[in-house]
Amino acid sequence: MFQGLQFEPVKLPQSSVALRAEVRAFVEGELAADYLRNSDFNAGESVEFSQRLGQRGWIGMTWPKQYGGAERSFLDRYVVTEELLAAGAPVGAHWIADRQSGGQLLKFGTEAQRLEYLPRIVRGECYFSIGMSEPDTGSDLASVRTSAVKVDGGWLLNGSKIWSSGAHMNHYMIALVRTEAQSTNRHAGLSQFIVDLHDPNVTVKGILNLAGDSDFNHVFFDDVFVPDASVIGTPGNGWEQVVSELGYERSGPERFLSAFRVLVEFIREVGDNPNPAQLALIGRLLANLVTLRRMSISVAGMLEAGKTPITEAALIKDLGNTYERLVPELIRVLAPAKTSRRFQNTLHQCILHAPSFTLRSGTREILRGVIARGLGLR
Repeated sequence: MFQGLQFEPVKLPQSSVALRAEVRAFVEGELAADYLRNSDFNAGESVEFSQRLGQRGWIGMTWPKQYGGAERSFLDRYVVTEELLAAGAPVGAHWIADRQSGGQLLKFGTEAQRLEYLPRIVRGECYFSIGMSEPDTGSDLASVRTSAVKVDGGWLLNGSKIWSSGAHMNHYMIALVRTEAQSTNRHAGLSQFIVDLHDPNVTVKGILNLAGDSDFNHVFFDDVFVPDASVIGTPGNGWEQVVSELGYERSGPERFLSAFRVLVEFIREVGDNPNPAQLALIGRLLANLVTLRRMSISVAGMLEAGKTPITEAALIKDLGNTYERLVPELIRVLAPAKTSRRFQNTLHQCILHAPSFTLRSGTREILRGVIARGLGLR
């Protein structure tokens, strides 16, 4: 039966409005002093910047105080996230740990795991990578071939993960692996492990992009021993856990703000006298941005209310992917004949990373399957 979606309007409380001003002033001061802006949130990392955010209580904001968190609202976290992304701040170091790894440990981890990892994440000192995708499997996450075999005191892990952002500098990976022989139920027999990326039997190889950078990595496991204490949740329950984790990954404003700096620089370039085509484009892109932003804030409100907006998050990511793919392409066509070096660098960086926008956190085909199931259409 068809089930509709509803994005209730959410008004940010005054405390969140005040927090926005505080974050904006901090970020402007930090970026003006020390750092380059990044057109893609995952392309820039600074350990020092992450630790400064941790000192201000802006990492793990919603987590319990007993683990170092601030027990602030999801709306407050949304505001901080939005300001950091809009400014192009170098948040890549702590990003995954804050966005999803910590939440996964809160939901499924043991008390010992929470006490070991969460306070360090909050301080901006502990970084995680995602261990989901594998070579030659496309978007079929259930086709996991990396395996773990039970041994005395733990598990022996063999296989590889690909497209792992930050694995060359991060400390740990939450890896989805197969712990039971594959059956007719492809979603059964999967488990999640915390893997030490500095283990001598772990090899991290950078994947060069066209610009010669390696933001993504191919990670190899060769008889990596993972102790029982590093199993997340219940062995064999990995599929349900990873679906929950993807909800964290898909729901934030990064799903439409990756190209925001390009729009800002374009408006600066055309100045006070845009031609009709440029004016129409600015209006179109801003209208789409406002709509996506309202939907995303609504999802933050759902999280604050204790809901699990998996379908809504998938819809925002799907629409956001379309938006952030169009922004650089349309702006490239209508940009003035002469533009500043700053605009050119921002546009080129966005175009470089644009192909990944529709792939990370699930392709559009996968997302539309999630949406269809949420609507009762399949």
